[in-house]
Amino acid sequence: MLRRPEYRRALVFCGLIGIPVSLIAFWFLVLLHQLENLIWVDWPHDLGWADPPWWWPFPPALLSGVVVALVVLRFPGRGGHIPAAGLHSGGASKAAVPGVVFAALASLPLGAVLGPEAPLIALGGGLALVFRDLVRAPATEASTALLGAAGAAAAISAIFGSPLVAAVMLMEVAGVGGPQLFAVMLPALLSSGIGAIVFTGFDHWTGLKTGSLDIGLPAPPLLDAGDVLWSALMAVAIGAAVHGVMVGGRFAARFVSAHPLRNTVLCALAAAGCAALYAVVTGRSPSEVSLSGQATLAQLAGNPHAWSVGSLVAVLAFKGIAYALCLGSLRGGPTFPSLFLGGAVGVLLSPLPGLGVVAGMAAGMAAACAAALRLPVSTVVLVVLMVGNSETVSVIVLAAVVSFVTTELLPQGPGIPAFRPRAGRARRPASSRP
Repeated sequence: MLRRPEYRRALVFCGLIGIPVSLIAFWFLVLLHQLENLIWVDWPHDLGWADPPWWWPFPPALLSGVVVALVVLRFPGRGGHIPAAGLHSGGASKAAVPGVVFAALASLPLGAVLGPEAPLIALGGGLALVFRDLVRAPATEASTALLGAAGAAAAISAIFGSPLVAAVMLMEVAGVGGPQLFAVMLPALLSSGIGAIVFTGFDHWTGLKTGSLDIGLPAPPLLDAGDVLWSALMAVAIGAAVHGVMVGGRFAARFVSAHPLRNTVLCALAAAGCAALYAVVTGRSPSEVSLSGQATLAQLAGNPHAWSVGSLVAVLAFKGIAYALCLGSLRGGPTFPSLFLGGAVGVLLSPLPGLGVVAGMAAGMAAACAAALRLPVSTVVLVVLMVGNSETVSVIVLAAVVSFVTTELLPQGPGIPAFRPRAGRARRPASSRP
């Protein structure tokens, strides 16, 4: 294939397209971040509050629900796919780009419990096709698929901070290899994780060395049997729980489809109500339930002891419900809320004998993300890079595979409903008179 001139030209063109797409994705993320800080940090401080008051999520949620519903009803592409369906890479469209941008801006900074990765995939794929047409490159079915995937990968590498995550995720999302890929990949992934656990254990217990690539950097404490056992048990429970949240998102999507404008607003306000109740019950900021959880996850990892058991239980309950509501109504991606929920479970269960905070958070994040995305390899790569700790790779792999298998074996719930626009006034038949 590399000997074919048309493929080499496409490869060069994809590399060139990655430059403007990644720049636009960067500034899009900057805009989302600045709006989020403005609404949830700067404005409350300017009004004299250290944290947003309990009622703060309601006005942004009302605006979010109205704007997203109007985008869904009026714009091509309906603002992107419904988050409860997971991540998608196909169907890149130039016409959908404005709706995707408006829906993301109306969802993510205004308190939606969703992340930016799904809008970035749609934005990157659509922009790649825009640039193709600007230079008048040939438009074929193969080039559309290739450029859409390349543009999506360039865009999402901005949020994940790694081209490796973007490439692996797009490969899994696109379904390269079909069912045979998963049939081969899961046993290989599981056996490699188990092998790493066995080698780590015997190396530690016997003191014998087999040679390794270790260059002598300091390492955290070695994993023990408690880490492995609790990680597997956590993965089953977290996988089932996050799967329940995703199924709840599908039910929310069916509820919204019956009356998009009214029910989108109701779901957004209900998610805001979860944040408000959390703030009233715990005395903490409602932003810990609203928003994607990306910033709060960093705070949780940096100072897990600042959270009481009651606060952790409350944020899991209220954010889980708000997550399900937003999955079926607003626009965004499912990745970062699942990572936060898994990390919070890991911190909550870290006092278990032999577990610990680091292994608990790593396994919890892997289990929750694998259950939400159904992309086990992408989950492993993402969580390993986020944790930055090679000693926990084996429990991350174990938790991701166990959670993925658990989720696949459970009832999948209702399908995502097809979009049904409201019937308007029937068009007057054309006159038969000349």
